[in-house]
Amino acid sequence: MKLCRWGKNGYEKPGMIDSQGMLRDLSTTGLANIDQDTISPRGLARLRKIRPESLPLIKTEPRFGVPYTGISKVVAIGLNYSDHAAEAGMPIPSEPIVFFKATTSITGPNDDVIQPKGSTKLDWEVELAVVIGAKAQYVSEEKALDHVAGYTIVNDVSERNFQLERGTQWDKGKGCDTFCPIGPWLVTTDEITNPQALDMWLDVNGERMQTGSTRTMIFGVAKIVSYCSHFMTLLPGDIIATGTPPGVGMGMKPPSFLKPGDVMQLGIQGLGEQRQKIAAWPGK
Repeated sequence: MKLCRWGKNGYEKPGMIDSQGMLRDLSTTGLANIDQDTISPRGLARLRKIRPESLPLIKTEPRFGVPYTGISKVVAIGLNYSDHAAEAGMPIPSEPIVFFKATTSITGPNDDVIQPKGSTKLDWEVELAVVIGAKAQYVSEEKALDHVAGYTIVNDVSERNFQLERGTQWDKGKGCDTFCPIGPWLVTTDEITNPQALDMWLDVNGERMQTGSTRTMIFGVAKIVSYCSHFMTLLPGDIIATGTPPGVGMGMKPPSFLKPGDVMQLGIQGLGEQRQKIAAWPGK
């Protein structure tokens, strides 16, 4: 299944994408929202009984919101592609590097990304994101995927000056408002049976910057979910961004960073596409 939320910010309705890629109105079934209960194993089992083509077709092109609500934390994994670590001039990690993005950074997949005050090195990162569907605590790698509801796209927008030149805390460069576009869909695990075989890409102003595949991740999805569950309880709705392939602005020679008016477009095989325009901080 492909689940989504669509409509004006703050007034989104639940939706489902049919086999032709068309948006269907899921609210007509009586479902008010897509939340942690909806993406639980029991909730997804109920939704699987619904045939998307039986739902009303949305003929306009509405805004997509974040695909579901109730995200208690955004966990992220750094330097999880060996070629990205190389372009960043950093060693390949022996264990997953874990940091967090503030929940206030969450935004819709096509909403504007706001360049924060004092930003000079705004960067992009297309990432596969894992959505937790069942509570995970000290789970084994073999059982880890049993706790996954599905997958989506995250653009791990980063301010490299804040991240790397303002002390040692990456979170400062990762958690600014609008730095975590999510969506457009939550695609359940029955459609993505192998998360380690997905092509991914990102363009800036129509120019291809990132081309990669989850095949080249240092730590796979099962390892990441298991690893994180040994340091924190993962709750339904929690999301883990699993790292980015090479091609970020920081790694270019010379480095290239985003400015107001630039447009990012990105996608992952089977998970849809995002598009964001860079806007200046209001009053800047």
